[in-house]
Amino acid sequence: MLELEEIRLTIDEREALRLADLEGMSHEDAGQMMGVSRATFGRIIEQARRIVADALINGKAINVEGGNYEISSMERLFACEKCEYEWHEDPGTGRPRACPSCRHAGIFRVPTK
Repeated sequence: MLELEEIRLTIDEREALRLADLEGMSHEDAGQMMGVSRATFGRIIEQARRIVADALINGKAINVEGGNYEISSMERLFACEKCEYEWHEDPGTGRPRACPSCRHAGIFRVPTK
């Protein structure tokens, strides 16, 4: 098997990619979720995207490690921007595509403390 050069992606950089690019959150909201400022989140996501681009373009393996993190098993709270319906989703089920009440696609995750 071919041995690939590895490039390191921190847990924080991975989380930034998940929030911004997979969940579609704004830098402001994603920064709040991570407990950092919008500007700091912007720097984290910029570095994460650079690392992933390097891996894709140059055929490198991505090794996710390091950083301070806490794995949560708590359910997530979402809300609809159209009808304001709120509902909970279990962790690990992915982001809902639409509001279960009105089927509107404009939904957002409600930050919990």
